[in-house]
Amino acid sequence: MKEAIELRPSTPDDFPAICRLLGTVFHEDIAGELKELEAGVFEVDRSLVTDDAGLVVGHIQAFTRELTVPGAVIPAAHVSGVGVLPTHRRRGLLNRMMHRQLREIAAAGREPVAVLWASETSIYPRYGYGAAASRLFFNIMNREVRLPAPPQEPSGRLRMAEPDSLLADMTKVYEQMRPDRIGWSSRDDRWWRFVLGDPESHRDGATKRYAVVHEGPGGPTGYALWRIKDGWNNHGPNAEVQVREVAATDPETYLTLWRFLLGIDLSRSVTMRLGSVEEPLLHLVDEPRRLGPSFVDGLWVRLIDVPAALAARRYATAVDVVIEVTDPILTQNSGRWRLTGGPEGATCTATTDPADLACSVTDLGAAYLGGTSLAALAAAGRVRQLTANDPSIAFRWHRLPSPTEVY
Repeated sequence: MKEAIELRPSTPDDFPAICRLLGTVFHEDIAGELKELEAGVFEVDRSLVTDDAGLVVGHIQAFTRELTVPGAVIPAAHVSGVGVLPTHRRRGLLNRMMHRQLREIAAAGREPVAVLWASETSIYPRYGYGAAASRLFFNIMNREVRLPAPPQEPSGRLRMAEPDSLLADMTKVYEQMRPDRIGWSSRDDRWWRFVLGDPESHRDGATKRYAVVHEGPGGPTGYALWRIKDGWNNHGPNAEVQVREVAATDPETYLTLWRFLLGIDLSRSVTMRLGSVEEPLLHLVDEPRRLGPSFVDGLWVRLIDVPAALAARRYATAVDVVIEVTDPILTQNSGRWRLTGGPEGATCTATTDPADLACSVTDLGAAYLGGTSLAALAAAGRVRQLTANDPSIAFRWHRLPSPTEVY
């Protein structure tokens, strides 16, 4: 018997209805420039809708991008646009969409992992996604912090211009840094347009977005993106500098960019929503408490193909461990897997040997980028350490993940 609500691939004609649905679910009007930006990255062949007699009532999609993981850059399904109309909740539609998408990604065999940003963190562990990369939200009292003095002879200069005109320089910096920045996603021209997109509906009363590039003797070495929300009170100017992104290939460039951002005239605060938990700024200012850091979840990871995913990344130390995995959705992942490798590479194969470690695919996803330790998960009772062979150190990396964009 055919189900009353059909789950089907989307068509180009569905795009306006998908925008209306997501606008309703996420409480915004997806129209005008914002709708054009969404259309620019929309992949119709990776979009699913639930259709109730011609009405689009649910949606899920994936974007085809790469993700930097410890020691490697790999294909990863970037999942987004997940939502169900309020009138159709509690009917199992989300389950149907999530399960089908996971099985389709697995069947295609191109992407060993999927990643997403969670609007509600209680939802996605049910589908095997683990909290893999955290971030810091900064609310900086910029007149209350001091940075080290600049060098007497700076090695470069700052150049401020419209973001689009600096795209080539920013792309060069980003691509230079991306292979070593865990949690960063690839950006082709479409995705740079999306990142630099500046619809007025997203400004919340702030200015347009600004960009600055730091140029060294050999070319660009860093950039920053920000906007300013004006404000005045009885003490005078009280503007907020809202930092979108700071990227720097060396410490001097990083310090120069932050000195610029913290010193913008008429501002009294600087905010940044996508700061790294290892942000060097924490170790540069004289009053770190005045940075007002708040710890927030970031990227969530789902292993689609456990042996392929574990073999794709590198490990901080030599590792030879048997991991017993449970995965109720992609049952081919369930079983025991021998992971052997180290900093130069790894292999992962099925085995019948006794397990050293037992965990769900959710917790293996949480540990995959090295941002959540297996030891911490074991202390929480989520991972069972069955022998003394503990791979916790091997799963870490010299950098913690630092996701830098929400898609």
